[in-house]
Amino acid sequence: MKKKIKEMPGFLRPREKMQERGPAALTDVELIAIILGSGNRDQDVMTLSARIAGIISAKRGNLVLDDLLSVDGVGLAKASQILSGFELARRYTSANSVVITEPGHVLPLLSDIAGKQQEHFVCISLNGANEVIEKRLVTVGLLNNCQVHPREVFADVITDRAASVIFAHNHPSGELIPSRSDLDFQQQLCEAGKILGINIIDHLIVSKKGYYSFQENGLIN
Repeated sequence: MKKKIKEMPGFLRPREKMQERGPAALTDVELIAIILGSGNRDQDVMTLSARIAGIISAKRGNLVLDDLLSVDGVGLAKASQILSGFELARRYTSANSVVITEPGHVLPLLSDIAGKQQEHFVCISLNGANEVIEKRLVTVGLLNNCQVHPREVFADVITDRAASVIFAHNHPSGELIPSRSDLDFQQQLCEAGKILGINIIDHLIVSKKGYYSFQENGLIN
């Protein structure tokens, strides 16, 4: 049996709960219920919100209008309300996001691997505005040998729908000049990036001594 929000006890109603305890106290379902305002002929708003919350959780930052329209009972109006809320939040939170325009901007994101005793390979995916979407550790190697395949490197970058990517790894020895294997692997990554249509902005080698930029040294093609 459908249950409207106004039929729920006052302390369980999302709007009243927000008023009393603030938005952080609400569950995802309750927040969505507030955005929707009401359910439909077949589902109460909380049931509908729970289904939408499942879609949002599964899609994470890759939510698009068609994902919401695929939920039975969600039309263009309700889907647009939810997506508009996401976009509005993104615009205001992106003011605090990391924008990469030169190698030095990346270095604070790599301080955790610079002094590692094993080689760590990370990728940093970026959107079309060169804002960091995500930084991920792809693999950890032994000493100076880090075994990784281009498909592993690009898998999450594709999932992020990234426009471009920055690669980085550390040299436990402290040596900043790329090895022959570094150069060969970078060539593989460049070829894969061209096929996938993902721009490789840079590849950095870091250690406690500093950094080496493939881009600054003309090794990104």
